[in-house]
Amino acid sequence: MPGMNIVRVTLITWTLLLAMPVHSAQRECDRQCLINIADDYLTALVAHDPDRVSLAGKIRMVENLIPIQPGEGLWKTASALPAEFRIYVPDPVSQQIGFMVVMQESQGLEAGVNRENRFIQVALRLQLEANEIVEAEHLINRDIDDVAMSHLLKPRLPLLSAVPSEYRDSRQRLLAIGRSYYDALEKSNGALAPFADDCVRHENGHQTSRNPIPEDPFNDFAVFASMGCAAQLNTQIYQYIDSIDMRRVSIAGEETGLVFALSHFRQAMGNSPYKTIGVPGHSEFIDERDSYDLPAVHLFKIWGGNIHEVEAIGYFADYMTRTGWE
Repeated sequence: MPGMNIVRVTLITWTLLLAMPVHSAQRECDRQCLINIADDYLTALVAHDPDRVSLAGKIRMVENLIPIQPGEGLWKTASALPAEFRIYVPDPVSQQIGFMVVMQESQGLEAGVNRENRFIQVALRLQLEANEIVEAEHLINRDIDDVAMSHLLKPRLPLLSAVPSEYRDSRQRLLAIGRSYYDALEKSNGALAPFADDCVRHENGHQTSRNPIPEDPFNDFAVFASMGCAAQLNTQIYQYIDSIDMRRVSIAGEETGLVFALSHFRQAMGNSPYKTIGVPGHSEFIDERDSYDLPAVHLFKIWGGNIHEVEAIGYFADYMTRTGWE
């Protein structure tokens, strides 16, 4: 009967539709898509125009621990796009991208000082859902001296290089190694993370490991800064770190072996001088700084199961400050 034929055709049509792969209206963002969104975000920041990028209606945005709204903070002050210093860590699995750049901002005149177009080092994290940005995080280091700037003109080559396939680590292993860094640092035990012998760390543009041995043997920190990453931790030089909170290690890229990690250091201080070990002539270290927090971002370059490069930025905040994500 004609009616039966219509039913049969309809059933066949539905059967075919159900057998086809299901695609959402918005495909998840792949590696290049995430990089494009990061570039669009930077362009929107400099244009002071949040409408230039796809922000979710209920986006959460935090800048240097302070919750902000689109159009506030760096949205007002960013004045020039990054030049050569750009490092991207796109992670399609978590639908996040972390990136570190050196760009410029303008805050006009402040206390009679011209602060037009100064360089700033910025780490940013974007979280996507259905190709909309639902979380955005800005961490800004504005304290860049000439020595630091000389290291921030462009990234160190290993941070940009692809890892040969035979030396690549899986995403899960990259994240596990990234997490181990904080255990090693908090517990002053270089054996808790797989540091390569050639591991070099930069913090806010300053090299803080594997520097030349200082001519002045009594230049305390320079002696420690000449050591490798693991050996330096073993001296207990960082024992002033009470805890490393808000560890967020969820962004990794297998192709480049990079991990983008965020954290929040708590440091009450007050234990100076404290004992150090393993460095002749330096059995104690004097550090009389007041208590402070250090919100930070670390980039780890990992290949062959070892940490070879660390690029970090952070800034001084009041002790026991809220993180902005509570």
